[in-house]
Amino acid sequence: MDKLKINIAGLELKNPVMTASGTFGYGKEFSDFMDLSKIGGIFVKGTTLHERQGNPYPRMAETPSGMLNAVGLQNKGVDYFVSNIYPEIKDLDTNVIVNVSGSTIEDYAECAERLVGLDKIPAIELNISCPNVKEGGMAFGTCANSAANVVKAVRKVYPKTLIVKLSPNVTDITQIAKAVEGEGADCLSLINTLLGMAIDINKRKPILSTVTGGLSGACVKPVALRMVWQTYNAVNIPIIGMGGISCWEDAIEFILAGSSAIQIGTYNFIDPAISVKVAEGIKEYLDKHNISHVKDLIGQLSV
Repeated sequence: MDKLKINIAGLELKNPVMTASGTFGYGKEFSDFMDLSKIGGIFVKGTTLHERQGNPYPRMAETPSGMLNAVGLQNKGVDYFVSNIYPEIKDLDTNVIVNVSGSTIEDYAECAERLVGLDKIPAIELNISCPNVKEGGMAFGTCANSAANVVKAVRKVYPKTLIVKLSPNVTDITQIAKAVEGEGADCLSLINTLLGMAIDINKRKPILSTVTGGLSGACVKPVALRMVWQTYNAVNIPIIGMGGISCWEDAIEFILAGSSAIQIGTYNFIDPAISVKVAEGIKEYLDKHNISHVKDLIGQLSV
């Protein structure tokens, strides 16, 4: 499957199919369902500087063609990851990428710095959809200036591949994309979840304990595609597209819109082996259309 191999900002991928943070654990949880070596990479669940308990229950809700979640980045912190989880996943035969989150710029930078020495972690993904506690809770990724500042701080301490995950909860995603590109982002991943809510009409209360949460699943795909296409036409760094991908046809759409690779998220809960099936489907599409390499499809949308 050499025609699927692709290099993205220094990351050598067997194929352009990866799994999204928060939907695939640390990878090993899915090893009974699929051969992890057959995908391009795994983005592990969000990691923060300090341990986080997450939000109170209920924190998940089903929606038409999707789901809401308000888990709240529950994890045991970066030091626990380094000492306990990394030894268990470092020899997986695929790229393992850590999703880094924080509440302050200093949190992001310190968390990223503690991951530099891990030889088998070739990249990190910055989740800038987190609320900035020093700015009244506004997410880093909803303002070009704050997004640029967190990327600048992390870039100073993290020399490996730096992927920045963009929030869709903005007026113009290209302004955020250009801002983080200007401060040294090597690659962009988009989109993160859309802000949504659900209501229990009998109790007349929100279903989620946090009232609002992140919407993901097939319902967000049209929005994600639009934002990938807009961003592809605004920046000069590669894009990893995600948002509602549930089959290889969806993945082809994202690649045509400008994605060099894709991540599969919510659909992992429906079919744990979907990522392998999508990689195989992309290969069959290339063969059917006599396309020599997947990179020849990137951004080839005719408009």
